[in-house]
Amino acid sequence: MKKILYLSVLVPFVFLPGCSSQKQTELNPPKNGGIYVVAHRGAHRGIPENSLPAYRKAIELGVDFIEIDVRTTKDGVLVSVHNDDVDSYAKDVTGKVNDFTLNELRTIDIGSRVGAEWAGTQIPTVEEILELCQGKCGVYLDMKEAPVAKLVKLLKKYNMVNDAFWYSPSIRLPVFRKLAKECPRCIAMPDPIYKWLLPVTLQMLHPAVVATTRDAFSPDFARACHEAGAIVIMDEDESSENEWQQVIEWGVDGIQTDDPEGLINFLRRRKSEN
Repeated sequence: MKKILYLSVLVPFVFLPGCSSQKQTELNPPKNGGIYVVAHRGAHRGIPENSLPAYRKAIELGVDFIEIDVRTTKDGVLVSVHNDDVDSYAKDVTGKVNDFTLNELRTIDIGSRVGAEWAGTQIPTVEEILELCQGKCGVYLDMKEAPVAKLVKLLKKYNMVNDAFWYSPSIRLPVFRKLAKECPRCIAMPDPIYKWLLPVTLQMLHPAVVATTRDAFSPDFARACHEAGAIVIMDEDESSENEWQQVIEWGVDGIQTDDPEGLINFLRRRKSEN
């Protein structure tokens, strides 16, 4: 069974055309202590996640990237919603995101469940978020459910092609094929998911950035990526200084965190002490 799983994942890579090397990509340097800070769903402690207030707070803190969970409404508008349904966002409203038009989604109050001061907070469109971020920070695009061409068009409109990471598991090959065709300059950020898939990912996709989790990350993982000319953005397991210190020593280049303020303070303090 394990051999069958290995082959079912590996074989499609052999027939992957058009994913040219991105080693020429030049990223802006990290703002805080040499490590990229990615605000997972924005700075959402005490603020509705994936909302304009959460993204605005993250920008004020000085993050390098904010993470956007990209989904598509029934009428084809790109929005930022983590779950594929709206059940957990408001009382008495259920259904899949793509079952609602944008106007229908706008009636959902995603703020009251967090606090009375956030009552009336709405699900934002990706375009609103890009307008907010332009010239201030980059975007980490978690491609939940979105047409590549439509998102590329938006990035070009706001001149953010070089300021966006496109996250998707390595095995979602059609996404990377489409991205390479639509936007060769766009920065693909595959996540190998399985440790043994990392060498294949590096060899076949030639990414400038590789995503991973704390469980999969190790010094050997970082070394392999760096030798291939890629940097590593890790999704943290917990927001703690001990974890941050360890993965930095192991060679991580960026951390996606639910505590961007804590991570930035840690990085700045660490920089001042060195």
